[in-house]
Amino acid sequence: MVALSSEIKEIFTKTKVMPMATASKAGIPNVAPMASILLVNDDTVWIMDNYMQKTLKNLKENPAAALSFHDPETKRCFQVKGSTEIRTSGPDYEKARDWMRSKSDKYPAKSLIIMKITEVFECTPGKNAGKKVL
Repeated sequence: MVALSSEIKEIFTKTKVMPMATASKAGIPNVAPMASILLVNDDTVWIMDNYMQKTLKNLKENPAAALSFHDPETKRCFQVKGSTEIRTSGPDYEKARDWMRSKSDKYPAKSLIIMKITEVFECTPGKNAGKKVL
């Protein structure tokens, strides 16, 4: 199990929008900005599907995904990779849907993407860029 450090968690939670990379079964990449993200615990991220099209299609074909986030003040940057699961019902989906709707009733909250983090990489420019951290 991967457990994010307090520094990584702090940068993650401060980031408002994160690029999320996915790929189709055929390997065609897609990157889309995600704003409805919640770090649930040290190795689990919830991403609410409000408007996903290609991302959702890709995740149905290939559950692998990556998120990138950075702190503009310290210039620290990390990438997390993991496996995803799509939920449209159940307690986790309902909790995430309620969280989303508490922000605004304009969000459709179509499904919940649960990402289990399996790897973390440094992407801060410099000698450690690309180095596996966890």
